[in-house]
Amino acid sequence: MQKRMLELIDIINEADYNYHTLDNPTITDQEYDKYLRELFEIEEAHPEWVLEDSPTKHAGGQIIEGFEKVTHNIPMMSLSDVFSSSELIAFDERIKKEGIKPQYVCELKIDGLSVSLLYKKGKLIRAATRGDGTIGEDITHNVKTIKSVPLKLKEEIDIEVRGEIFMNKKTLEELNKKRKEKNEPLLQNCRNAAAGSIRQLDSKIAAERKLDSFIYHLPNPLDYDLYNHHDALEYMKGLGFKTNPNNRVVNSIEEVIEFIDEKATIRPNLPYDIDGVVIKVNNIKDQQKMGYTAKYPKWATAYKFPAEEVLTKLTDIIFTVGRTGQITPNAVLEPVIVAGSTVSRATLHNEDYVKEKDLKIGDIVSIRKAGDVIPEVVEVKKERRTGAESDFAMIKECPMCHTNLIKKEGQVDYYCSNTKCPARHIESLIHFVSRDAMNIDGLGDRIMEDFYNFGFIGSVADIYSLKEHEQDLKRLEGFGDKSITNLLSAIEKSKENSLEKLIFGLGIPHVGAKTAKLLAGYFKEMDNLEKTTIEDLINIPDIGEIIAKSVTTYFENPHNKAIVEELKDLGLNMKYLGQKIEINEKFANKSFVLTGSLQIFTREEAKEKIESFGGKTTDSVSKKTSVVIVGENPGSKYKKAQDLGIEIWTEEEFKENIENA
Repeated sequence: MQKRMLELIDIINEADYNYHTLDNPTITDQEYDKYLRELFEIEEAHPEWVLEDSPTKHAGGQIIEGFEKVTHNIPMMSLSDVFSSSELIAFDERIKKEGIKPQYVCELKIDGLSVSLLYKKGKLIRAATRGDGTIGEDITHNVKTIKSVPLKLKEEIDIEVRGEIFMNKKTLEELNKKRKEKNEPLLQNCRNAAAGSIRQLDSKIAAERKLDSFIYHLPNPLDYDLYNHHDALEYMKGLGFKTNPNNRVVNSIEEVIEFIDEKATIRPNLPYDIDGVVIKVNNIKDQQKMGYTAKYPKWATAYKFPAEEVLTKLTDIIFTVGRTGQITPNAVLEPVIVAGSTVSRATLHNEDYVKEKDLKIGDIVSIRKAGDVIPEVVEVKKERRTGAESDFAMIKECPMCHTNLIKKEGQVDYYCSNTKCPARHIESLIHFVSRDAMNIDGLGDRIMEDFYNFGFIGSVADIYSLKEHEQDLKRLEGFGDKSITNLLSAIEKSKENSLEKLIFGLGIPHVGAKTAKLLAGYFKEMDNLEKTTIEDLINIPDIGEIIAKSVTTYFENPHNKAIVEELKDLGLNMKYLGQKIEINEKFANKSFVLTGSLQIFTREEAKEKIESFGGKTTDSVSKKTSVVIVGENPGSKYKKAQDLGIEIWTEEEFKENIENA
């Protein structure tokens, strides 16, 4: 019977290795359970035969009083973080300055809990957390329950390896389903669930959580005659450890960026959470040459994907006046990085929005970027309130001119009724020079406010006469000869913009950037747009009665007509320079979504093609989507389109439809 016990251990260990490490199951779940049950029965009958590394240890059962401290012989250092391509390039340049021609290994950054595994003669004797990098906690009793962590290696060697413990998305979903049935609090995310499971004193609880692992680091590869990191990964895999197959050796930082873009696309479809990509110099001797800072290795870094949602403090709520007089409350936030950029402001839209979210000044709030562009407050973390927070109160007067605010019937917004309010005028000027409008580089919000207050710019036409104030500009702080030349050059260049930029810049109510492009493509010249009628406008796809009335009303106003005439005299282009819009039944009045990597067109080219035939593009798939165009490695949008039964075109089909149109 003892011989059978050893046979069962070999069978189960081999099955665990094939399933968890190689992702290539060789026996069925039913067979596995049968062998494991048989082994349990033998060990129960003969406890004196039980081996320390028996696979039954994966089932848990040990309860400890507390976590013992562990000192790492080699410190477990964390990695420096980068958030952009420019920071990656700077990382690459620092390495090249040391005379190194780097080859990199790119690996997925698993969103879990770091672990150190220590083996003696091939047997797991200790597992520890990173802790502060020098001292961690002994979590061996729980790590032994993780089936992808081998209790016995394929060689009887002494070795320490490091990696990540994590929970799969499906496991979290199943756990929460059971917890919901029992009215237990739901686990918030995979990372927290994994960390919480590892810190259980009862290993049965950890075993029930079905944790997983990837091993990614050998602290002392030269001791095993390994001279690059990728070989170390292969060596650890050969010993029986589970390593992540999504790694790649690359020869340039450009290839690193390609890897990151590729993995960002497949990220939603992975069975586990990742929060970035780790980049390491492959050659161990080069790693040693680069060395370490007090906290990080200089030869590695972690590119962090833009955060989907982060927490920060709402320090104040201030009010701004828009170009139509609309009053908008805005969140003032403790600066925080969201989606790769620092955010310190977010719009709160209107009084009802603030009250609906129950926001108080001093609250901890979650922030995300809507459509990866505009920061928005998602929710307040009420459990973090201390009692020191203060209530929101809507103002009664315009913050700029102190005119009493009005609220139009049936609307949620407050307005400053003073048509000559300087804030309204400044906002219209800022809008005119903004990126989607005339796109004049160098005329940011604050500079426009200063130029208005100095009397340099009082109307949009004054922007094109700013060169008359060149000597005045030279007396201002921060304006040298070069910056003034660049600014005046940018102003002059903006005269060449296509008509849609000017239409949007004029600030016609209800006319956004897309509508402006649609109007420019349809009417082709400003003169034609000025003479149009409501009837002409509502015959254009996506132009309704509200927009049509707004456009005709704008050009009926003598003041507005005078502005356009003045801009004509100043030499601004009044013609559409883009593609002519030809209404086509395959595209007209249809909504398109692009997903995956396009090979024939760039995304901008594809969008322009769609719009040139009367269609429009959106970023997300919904029941209103007409067609989803898929490139290589399409993400979750492709799957959602399939689930909703939405028409799907390959890029080749898209090309054919364009050519036929």
